[in-house]
Amino acid sequence: QVLLVESGGGLVQVGGSLRLSCAASGSISSIYRMGWYRQAPGKRRELVATITTEGRTNYADSVKGRFTISRDTAKNTMYLQMSSLQPEDTAVYYCNAARIGPDAWGQGTQVTVSS
Repeated sequence: QVLLVESGGGLVQVGGSLRLSCAASGSISSIYRMGWYRQAPGKRRELVATITTEGRTNYADSVKGRFTISRDTAKNTMYLQMSSLQPEDTAVYYCNAARIGPDAWGQGTQVTVSS
């Protein structure tokens, strides 16, 4: 079992920045990829970015050049640095761990970008 705990969400103005964190615990060795997803009101959950255990990254087109995913393996923590935030980035952001076994999800953290 893997437990994921997100932090770092909040309210930010257009053009601002935020950094999200996701701390993982439990069966860490079963994880082969981690990622961030988001869900805006009335919309489906969508991929934001992923990072594999080898460090390969993947981004949604809508966030390329603005968001950066990274990880600190010593701390079992993944980050999402978000810059140039726009109102359409407003959503609940979820941490995900793809693993041998059922995927794990965090509880979500709200990001609100105000104009």
